[in-house]
Amino acid sequence: MKFISWNVNGLRACMNKGFKEFMDSVDADVFCVQETKMQREQAEFVFPGYEEYWNSAEKKGYSGTAVFSKIQPLAVSYGIGMPEHEGEGRVITLEFPAFQLVNVYVPNAKRELERLDYRMRWEDDFRAYVTGLDREKPVIICGDMNVAHQEIDLKNPKTNQKNAGFTPQEREKMSQLLSSGFVDSFRTLYPEKTGAYTWWSYMFHARENNAGWRIDYFLVSEKLRPHIGDCIIYDKVMGSDHCPIELKIDI
Repeated sequence: MKFISWNVNGLRACMNKGFKEFMDSVDADVFCVQETKMQREQAEFVFPGYEEYWNSAEKKGYSGTAVFSKIQPLAVSYGIGMPEHEGEGRVITLEFPAFQLVNVYVPNAKRELERLDYRMRWEDDFRAYVTGLDREKPVIICGDMNVAHQEIDLKNPKTNQKNAGFTPQEREKMSQLLSSGFVDSFRTLYPEKTGAYTWWSYMFHARENNAGWRIDYFLVSEKLRPHIGDCIIYDKVMGSDHCPIELKIDI
């Protein structure tokens, strides 16, 4: 199966920057989107051949996730079942016969780390949620996880130690998630690959200089590790400050 994940930084805007053309060309079985920044009724576009599942934020123009699937899931759920984390449209879970797919847009700790405490609670609750799913059947987690896990995952690690997305606290939570039974598909296949980024600031010509961060992931249950075929970063695809990523897996 082929999965795509892409933080589109506003789906309506991305639709005018090549989203549909990429979606058609890549022909994924399941296409996951983060930061939709919209309600479904705000747009007229359609995606023939795909079932649509939306989890929009209550706040207009903010956050939100969507999944487009060629395969009808057995069940769909929204959020992680905890009131504190509802309202921002951050998680959609699709259950299929052999696995469960979790599309996630992890909260950003923000400038001055003003939301770091909340982010830590989110991390613990999200980890409990996905490990619970993993006890039932294997899990594929995809999305913008808003953390560069290791120094190899961003261009300038030394100057970003205290910045959102590369604090010791956020990196440790990713380590805890991985140690609870998940693997990073990209690093499983390409453990030493440098310059592999999925997000670039709009400032300082970051993208043309490839001064980026790898903060978008496909994490899979440990039991799925042998089935990973490839994990691709489409760093030449424009339309957002993130680029799409792909997972090919025999499942």
